Amino acid sequence: MRIFIFVLAVMLAMPALGQRSKKSGDDVAPVFVEGIAYALPRTGLRLKVKAIKETFEPGPYATYAEQLLGVSDARNRSSVRWMIDEVKLETFSEPDPEQVHKALGDAAFLVSLTPDGCLAGINAGNLQMTGMPVQANSFVESNQKEDGFSFSNFNDTPIYTPGDSTNNFRPVRVSTDVKAAEAAKRILECRLARFHMAAGLMDEFHPDGVAYQVSLKELEQIEKDYLSLFVGRTTYQEEKFSFDFVPASSSAKGDVVFRFSEDKGVLPASDLSGKPVMVRIEPEKDLISGYSGLAASENPNAGESGIYYRMPAVADVSVIFELKTIVTARTVLPQFGQVAPIPEELLFGGYSITIHPETGAVKSVTKK
Repeated sequence: MRIFIFVLAVMLAMPALGQRSKKSGDDVAPVFVEGIAYALPRTGLRLKVKAIKETFEPGPYATYAEQLLGVSDARNRSSVRWMIDEVKLETFSEPDPEQVHKALGDAAFLVSLTPDGCLAGINAGNLQMTGMPVQANSFVESNQKEDGFSFSNFNDTPIYTPGDSTNNFRPVRVSTDVKAAEAAKRILECRLARFHMAAGLMDEFHPDGVAYQVSLKELEQIEKDYLSLFVGRTTYQEEKFSFDFVPASSSAKGDVVFRFSEDKGVLPASDLSGKPVMVRIEPEKDLISGYSGLAASENPNAGESGIYYRMPAVADVSVIFELKTIVTARTVLPQFGQVAPIPEELLFGGYSITIHPETGAVKSVTKK
């Protein structure tokens, strides 16, 4: 009878034990199979180009230049010519679409990201990060300022002269020959006045000191303005352009970033009316091969957590126009380097790892 009671008690207690066992199993932390996506950075090049537009406007009396002033090479056709004055290179950083990864499992709790989604650190605590600035990349910026000069408003010879009894006192239009002769006379008068001032031959007035310098300068400017009526006038306009370019493996052969024409100036790469301006990249092969030989890990679990870093490459950058190199620079281009997994031992061993957000390289590893 006692044995029967004991067996019955054990049978009644088994469901309760099973329930307690099942309940304790619910308390086990779940295994996370999802993670946090992030990207490694790449470096782009920003080309800032300054071009000069040279505009020539022929003078209205160009045909009289040799006859009245002895100037034999006066041009009588307008023209526009562009010149590349300066090219500067700057770099910027952005997420690399070819290096997007996901930190998996417990490693997802450890990552710190930049505002643009690039890896900034692992188990690094609160990192000081700034917001993403807006890069205003205008295609053209002109610095030309009009000086108000006009050939039609400059000559002081009247357009009409009073008539006389021979034409019933009707106004007579002054011919171009007369206007050109009057302008040439003004030029010769300015030259003679400058000579008299310099030689001290002026009887009524001879300025000295600052007044002397100002007077000479004014006479020189008047002569220059009148002379432009014969030889023409050249003005210069400065314009600035900027182009963004992200080097890839194909850039070693050269990529067209923009085009240039002496007639039209700086043009987009799609405008075939201009000659190509190319960027050629030459990575440091010895550095890349050295990193490649050390990137492999003997740990079979390497990369299991999905956290990677870059070993940035160094490259020579050349800007080429008409087979001539106009700009050279040596800079860090992470996208040409090697990508390697961060050792699993560092992820969960109480270490703090910070990453350079511009290149994706390891900045520091410290033991907490």
